[in-house]
Amino acid sequence: MKTLEYSNGEITILWKPELCQHSGICVKTLPEVYNPKDRPWIKIENASSEALIDQVSKCPSGALSIKSKIEKES
Repeated sequence: MKTLEYSNGEITILWKPELCQHSGICVKTLPEVYNPKDRPWIKIENASSEALIDQVSKCPSGALSIKSKIEKES
């Protein structure tokens, strides 16, 4: 499955276009980051890592996910 990566150096957003249901939650939540008319359509630098993680957790299809460079200790 095709996966595109968008990184800000701290986290990476993974996008799997085939899974996207186009619910628009990403665009409505962080329009400064997600703009389907732009290329690239995700401008990860326009929001904090915390805001991005929160928004991605709301993606209903799982098309958006986060890969963190900072490993959390358990």
